[in-house]
Amino acid sequence: MSQRTYILTTAIVFSVIALLQMVRLLMRWEVALNGRPVPLWLSAVAVVIAGSLAFAGFQVARKCDGPTT
Repeated sequence: MSQRTYILTTAIVFSVIALLQMVRLLMRWEVALNGRPVPLWLSAVAVVIAGSLAFAGFQVARKCDGPTT
């Protein structure tokens, strides 16, 4: 697996995480861990963090092993 493929895969995973957290936030899905409810604001934080990591990953992947023209 090339470095670019690894970075793209990671960026896609973080994009999916950000998307799922956004859906949870918009649909107001209840989540409980160990019987305790997880507040919705944590999903907002997760969207920002995962979205930032995905964006950075796509930027790095674009520069990494770019096409030689």
